[in-house]
Amino acid sequence: MHLLDSVLLLLATAVVVVVVFRALRLPALIGYLIVGMLIGPNALGWLPDTKQTHTLAEFGVVFLMFSIGLEFSLPKLTTMRHIVFGLGAAQVGVTILLTIAASLGLGLDWRAGLALGGVLAMSSTAILAKMLAERLELNTGHGRQIIGVLLFQDLAVVPLLVLLPALAHGTEDLTKQLLLAGLNATLLLVLILIVGQRLMRPWFHLVARRKSAELFVLNVLLCTLGLAWLTERFGLSMALGAFLAGMLISETEYRYQVEQDIKPFQDVLLGLFFVTVGMQLDLREIARHWFAVPLVTVLFVAGKALVVTLLAKAFGAHTGNALRVGLALCAGGEFGLVLISTVGGSQLIDRATLQVVLAAVILSMLLAPFILEKSEHLVRRFSAAEWMNRALSLHSIAAQSIQADRHVIICGFGRSGQNLARLLEAEQVPYIALDADLQRVRDAAAGGEHVVFGDAARREVLIAAGLTRAAALVVSYDDTESALRILSVTREARPEMPVIVRTRTDSDIERLKQAGAAEVVPEIMEGSLMLASHALMLIGVPFNRVLQRIRATREAQYGLFRGFFPGASDEGEAAAGQSPMRLHSVTMVPGAAAVGRTLGQLNLQVLGVEVTAIRRRDTRHVNPEAETTLAAGDVVVLRGREENLEAGEMRLLQR
Repeated sequence: MHLLDSVLLLLATAVVVVVVFRALRLPALIGYLIVGMLIGPNALGWLPDTKQTHTLAEFGVVFLMFSIGLEFSLPKLTTMRHIVFGLGAAQVGVTILLTIAASLGLGLDWRAGLALGGVLAMSSTAILAKMLAERLELNTGHGRQIIGVLLFQDLAVVPLLVLLPALAHGTEDLTKQLLLAGLNATLLLVLILIVGQRLMRPWFHLVARRKSAELFVLNVLLCTLGLAWLTERFGLSMALGAFLAGMLISETEYRYQVEQDIKPFQDVLLGLFFVTVGMQLDLREIARHWFAVPLVTVLFVAGKALVVTLLAKAFGAHTGNALRVGLALCAGGEFGLVLISTVGGSQLIDRATLQVVLAAVILSMLLAPFILEKSEHLVRRFSAAEWMNRALSLHSIAAQSIQADRHVIICGFGRSGQNLARLLEAEQVPYIALDADLQRVRDAAAGGEHVVFGDAARREVLIAAGLTRAAALVVSYDDTESALRILSVTREARPEMPVIVRTRTDSDIERLKQAGAAEVVPEIMEGSLMLASHALMLIGVPFNRVLQRIRATREAQYGLFRGFFPGASDEGEAAAGQSPMRLHSVTMVPGAAAVGRTLGQLNLQVLGVEVTAIRRRDTRHVNPEAETTLAAGDVVVLRGREENLEAGEMRLLQR
């Protein structure tokens, strides 16, 4: 098969499968695995297992390790050291030791047990971090423990990637190989961390002063791949060099810019890596051991959940949180697949065993989102104390709000919530704030603020906060889905109570209004209003006219400001899946379909597009009437979402 044929086939199947998995709210990496499994040499055979494919996939691992290096922060490790190097180290160590013991019992070599232990010890950072963020659990007790363990797992991959290839050389040569690898790693680390750290910041300063985005990206690629090449020349893995490059850049002020620039390369190449992992899965081999795959999956998931739960409890977590940590970390992860790929090239593990383990890890990753989704139900079922903890939590909220009447409930106590609380306090208006960040709640409550820990999107939490007696409710954080859940609960319990919702842009105003929000305050629009009002007053426009203009703009739901002409700096919004209202200019060339027709005849509204202005010669007509007839040379300014603007432009230009 021609290389271009392979690439096109891979792209077409990957796009279709990833679209389906996104629609099902499942991780895209599972979709890549299934693509590789279906079109690889062990199934349909459409995609050959070539050296070029594996070389590209190896670059995916390089960029993954680079991103992990960017996250490697000494201050972060210091604050979480007891979790990372306590619970995290214990989880990886105990899992490896138990796997070695089980392997010896099954007649396998201890080296095979160590390799399998490293694979099974890993959990999915990509799946868990995303789901914990969506559930607002990153800063909870169990969330911090989960992230701490994941951080140690990420760090443990580095020595495992050095160790596993050395294990494949045999026991008689093992000591020599390990000593050589250790010596090379030590020399390289000293060279890179001492010399590289002194050179990295001034070099990036020099590149950044050129003010060229292309040069900046090229420099990042040079540093990443250059250090990966260097470590490979020292007999170590390319992944180790990429990790060190990320770690060096993380100490500079360019870390976040680098993270954004490298993400497209990382995602595409990492997707290809997961495709090649899926290609390794032999369905015929799995069919011959059909009974072993589900058995190993169940034993792996249940055993790992039990081990992690017991370790979390031993490290001071109460039963409910220990169960949450165990259920979250029980499945396999992407670094387990990276290690399987490394082990697969050696003779440490026979093909049949490797196929069963690979299938079990992939199945566990498919189950991971569902296990985490049902974890709360399982925790309450198996932990009798959890009901008491939940009741005590609700009691503490109710105790704060029991004296309050006609108060304001503030959902979220970040900067916006705290500023609102100060203004309410100045007006002697009672309030109670809810926040899911335990550290923030402790500090603020100790300082005398009326704030309690709780997820504002839960019905029982809002009721305990005095929803039935409150005068108003304010959602002060920017999370539309959470705000919609709060609006649903409020509309059911207190349909007449006003709810004010904060959002960043104007893209969700109608959606939130329809859900029952009395007012939606988009930050960008309010910032524009303040900027405009100051500018108007400073150039001499009377204060009353400025207030009148601001009031009219707000009453029209920011109609004057809604939509903007996008530029290169706005590409991040589209990449993040947002589709804000935009402005787009269309020139009526001679022969265009709309020339000689009125706006009413064109009926652009049915396409979700409206005309905000028409420039004819040197005159600009704002909000033109439906009877306005378009002429050749007119510039029509359309407002709508990106997907609708294309349809509007086609109606104007094409016959």
